[in-house]
Amino acid sequence: MKYALPLLLTTSLFAAGIQADTLTIPLGQQASGQQLSLPQRGTSAAAVSQQYGEPVTRHAAVGEPPISRWDYAGFSVYFEHDKVVHSVHQHIPQHN
Repeated sequence: MKYALPLLLTTSLFAAGIQADTLTIPLGQQASGQQLSLPQRGTSAAAVSQQYGEPVTRHAAVGEPPISRWDYAGFSVYFEHDKVVHSVHQHIPQHN
C-alpha cells in the first residue's frame, strides 16, 4: 500500500499532460471537381489506349496474375493481363 499513492500521483500527472488532436479527413472529396470518366472494369488495354491516348508512365507487370499500372494525368489504371481491374483518381493535395 505504501507504493499506491506515489504510483497514483505519477499516473495522474502523466495522464494530465497528454493531449490529443482530432484530424478529420472528408472522404470523397479527393476527386471533387474532377468529372473525368475512368476506364471501366473489363475494358481492354487497347481500348484504353485508343480512348485516353498514351499514358504518361507504364509500370511493368508484377505478381501472379500479372498486374500492371498505367498512369495518366489525374488517374491511374490497373490491368490484370490485358483487362482493366481498377481505375482511380490520383489524389492532388489542395493547399489552402
